[in-house]
Amino acid sequence: MSTAEQQQAAIGGDWELVNTDGKTVTNKDYEGHWCIVYFGFTHCPDICPDEIEKIVEVTNILERDNSLPKIVPIFVTIDPDRDTPAIIKDYLADFGPNLVGLSGSWEQLRVILKEFKVYYSKGPVDEDGDYIVDHSIITFLMNPEGKMAAYFPRSKTNIEIATHIRKLMKSYKQIYKTS
Repeated sequence: MSTAEQQQAAIGGDWELVNTDGKTVTNKDYEGHWCIVYFGFTHCPDICPDEIEKIVEVTNILERDNSLPKIVPIFVTIDPDRDTPAIIKDYLADFGPNLVGLSGSWEQLRVILKEFKVYYSKGPVDEDGDYIVDHSIITFLMNPEGKMAAYFPRSKTNIEIATHIRKLMKSYKQIYKTS
């Protein structure tokens, strides 16, 4: 996707959710920071854990370069019926201490899901009350202005993502240094 196409893609916007400490946060709380955002659910058997692990690896790779700003890894649930802030907190703890987990009411989540154009569909409930949620498997990179800088499909590796983010961060830094 070209830079012009990315600028035309209206991804992101105003939203309000709840973090794993029960505190209300909005998109404004993350302005000034690079954020890598993934939408998933804690009961996911395979894809979500793999993608969250990839995000952790990406942030670890980027943190080794002291010339780069910190990046905030964010997990947003698409299953608020089961994913309470406490459950998300416990779930993300298995991946590392730096992940931000966000949840909220369906009303709140519909806003952010619409802003990020995330597809989701709850599957049939089995006899144990369990179900899968089909959803977009895209990781978004938001720049410090809260605008989408890039997106990464599942097929991208941690190295490919980190390399791309590093280039974007360095070029962003150069643009604002000279302005």
